[in-house]
Amino acid sequence: MPARASTAAPAPRPDTALVRRARKVDRVLAETYPDARCELDFDTPFELLVVTVLSAQTTDRRVNAVRPTLFAAYPDATAMAAAPREHLEQIVGPLGFFRAKTDALLKLSQALVERHDGEVPGRLDDLVTLPGVGRKTANVVLGNAFDVPGITVDTHFGRLVRRFGWTEETDPVKVEHAVAALFPKRDWTMLSHHVIWHGRRRCHAKKPACGACPLARICPSFGTGPIDADEAEKLVKTQGPA
Repeated sequence: MPARASTAAPAPRPDTALVRRARKVDRVLAETYPDARCELDFDTPFELLVVTVLSAQTTDRRVNAVRPTLFAAYPDATAMAAAPREHLEQIVGPLGFFRAKTDALLKLSQALVERHDGEVPGRLDDLVTLPGVGRKTANVVLGNAFDVPGITVDTHFGRLVRRFGWTEETDPVKVEHAVAALFPKRDWTMLSHHVIWHGRRRCHAKKPACGACPLARICPSFGTGPIDADEAEKLVKTQGPA
């Protein structure tokens, strides 16, 4: 008997006008933030994976401050997996939640040693099986350490794409898929940087700098924050939060 044809409906194609608007927003953000990049410092995929895990509930600048000491002592997964807990806690202590973060680093490093010979895998399906690694962390690592396009849905990204009207979804995975449908895959990593930089510098959660925003004419949420140029300009940050 021949196999039955699938009756599953194809995924709906995004509205053409929405695609055009979304891509125009990204072009403006790319011009506004030509230096946009991952704000976590790293030299290797292992370093990026570790600092991304550490960045939860703290800021990139604080993580960058402890990074040299951390990797001078434990440069790879094998070394970190064998690290004395007390010493690791001492190093990550300034980041807060030092016991939980020490646990996370030890479990993550041990899993890398046991499952991947100490190397960071370059596939999302493998990364998300590691302790403490979700899709957001995996996409950060893939996009910035392996040049594999990925969309990083952090709190800034989710907030902004809803303000832009790109999606009404709040679940990060659904947000990721909805936004991915609007852009070529090659653009996903830089799109994430552009949006996150804008969220950290102008489009703040409580008081966005609408009157000093390069998207003022095309953003459907214009007016959420002050529209007076002088008042808005005072809200603009020149770098991500400390």
